[in-house]
Amino acid sequence: MSTPSSTASPPFADGPRLLADVGGTNARFALESAPGRIGSVKVLPCADYATLAAALQAYLRLPEVAAAGAARVRQAAVAIANPVDGDLLRMTNHHWSFSIEALRRECGFEHFVVVNDFTALARALPQLSGADKRQVGAGAARPGAALGLIGAGTGLGVSGLIPVRGGWTALQSEGGHVSFAPVDETEIAILRFAWREFAHVSAERLLSGDGLELIYRALAERAGAAAEPLAAAEITRRALAGESALCDAVIEAFCGMLGGMAGNVAVTLGALGGVYIGGGIVPRLGERFERSCFRARFEQKGRFAEYLSQVPTFVITAQYPAFLGASAILAETLAGG
Repeated sequence: MSTPSSTASPPFADGPRLLADVGGTNARFALESAPGRIGSVKVLPCADYATLAAALQAYLRLPEVAAAGAARVRQAAVAIANPVDGDLLRMTNHHWSFSIEALRRECGFEHFVVVNDFTALARALPQLSGADKRQVGAGAARPGAALGLIGAGTGLGVSGLIPVRGGWTALQSEGGHVSFAPVDETEIAILRFAWREFAHVSAERLLSGDGLELIYRALAERAGAAAEPLAAAEITRRALAGESALCDAVIEAFCGMLGGMAGNVAVTLGALGGVYIGGGIVPRLGERFERSCFRARFEQKGRFAEYLSQVPTFVITAQYPAFLGASAILAETLAGG
């Protein structure tokens, strides 16, 4: 993760700030000791803790974190894979639920900011360096234009960054739950298969880890093959290793669907500044993603194909980019912004 140089930045007067990026599978924590100086990064499996408070407190008790000043933490920001609307949160892709205010008091924080994880990730986009992203396909970013964001992992995150009076506003979107729209016979077959399990098939049902497994079962049935009980990680491994044509077809279908969804985000937001791809799945695909049908499907919008050909698409390669966004949002909150 690239962060601004902090050699001239003194430590925060009120102690280090806690930053967290909480997904359906893992909770990532860090301390920011001065502007842009982010360290003591730890990743804790959500399944190992009964509550977010338990995970957070376990992190603060780690010897390395304690030595970095955990006892003095009074300001905190959590980016979480869930809608944030009001005080009570119940996670969509995990069993954790909590009151923001009760958790603030329990942990002794003076300020406790909780935002959607893709809102935080969107806020980080302007801070990404060239080394933090990889362009896929053609197009050139238009300065001062809106940015789009989409990312597949445990779920499907969607957001955007809109220029406002010399700054940016990050959207609080739940666009991953729009209805999936197939574009060819293969995707129609996948949708029909999914309808047997779900009354509503959202984009997230297919563009996620569980979605890879669903696509695998659907394509196995379509091919008249027996579907093994494969997890998403094994499907991906076999595809990248060249061990399974079926698993490779799953990855290709996934990339095509993601391209179509990313194109939807681009035309919806007018994202001429580019569309960014985050989440845990795509970065692991590496070169396979670049030679997939993703970019062709991104531009496949009929009369708007030329419009989309101008929009660049980037894979976010920074390891913990949401920390940058959470830090920016917390700083703006403390400054009264």
